[in-house]
Amino acid sequence: MDTENSLSAWLELGPDHYVLETEGSLLNTGLVVGSELAMVIDTGCGPRQGREILAAVREKTQLPLVVVNTHAHYDHFFGNAVFADDGVTEFWAHANCAATIEKDGDLQRRFVATNEPEMAAGEGDAVEIVVPNAIVRDQPVLVDLGGITATLFYLGRAHTDGDLLVGTNSTLFVGDLVEQGTHPSFEDSYPEEWADVLRHISALRHRYEHLVPGHGKPASDEFVKTMANTMSTAVRQATQSIRDMPADATKAIPVLPYGPEQSRWFIKRLQETQAEGRAAGGSLASADFGPEKTGFYPS
Repeated sequence: MDTENSLSAWLELGPDHYVLETEGSLLNTGLVVGSELAMVIDTGCGPRQGREILAAVREKTQLPLVVVNTHAHYDHFFGNAVFADDGVTEFWAHANCAATIEKDGDLQRRFVATNEPEMAAGEGDAVEIVVPNAIVRDQPVLVDLGGITATLFYLGRAHTDGDLLVGTNSTLFVGDLVEQGTHPSFEDSYPEEWADVLRHISALRHRYEHLVPGHGKPASDEFVKTMANTMSTAVRQATQSIRDMPADATKAIPVLPYGPEQSRWFIKRLQETQAEGRAAGGSLASADFGPEKTGFYPS
């Protein structure tokens, strides 16, 4: 099996709470099992991976399922059609996430050509773009699974403009607001606001025994605080470079705490969000998956 898409065993976080990790990309799929419903959090990057995730879920429970997409990057929602074929009718997401999936979902197909060729081509079973139909906006939404209540909530723009968090009595699933084992992905991010959201997550951390990132192992509060502080420091460094060298702020790349590629995106997004925020009073465009973006898109 392709190690990029092979699945690890379920990690049990506590009674009725699980996380399934994809070996290569370290993508996490969450599972919360109530007495009446089970909630699946993120569905993978296409029908091949989606079927493996669904099969693993069915080893744990035969209950009816609801799905949450934490944000609008392909590896978190391209498996939706597999779950729709299994009878799932309730797909939760933030309004901005759903809008981006509807607008730009097809444009992300090219990023899965190697591991999910059917999804990339749009040919075969379960390759449709399934847009979330259960929408969260600014107010939290409570989903009763039977004995367990999952709270779906939004803390603002950060990794994308539509990152949804899922909290239960013991566990907080945060999607790619937090990532372990790799630098954050900034391509359609809001770096200044992301640092603020991370501090908000840190302030909430005492309510939860476990924090599950979108990729990598469960994270400690210290990890989240460090990620927030690192990002705030990078914002200050890059902002100063933009002021000092507006014609070539990329000269700040060597001093930023991220790899060269992500540092370039960090500077680009900081310039864009600061300029557009000044021009439009903070109203920014949503993600752009246009043809100028090449290679592997961030998760």
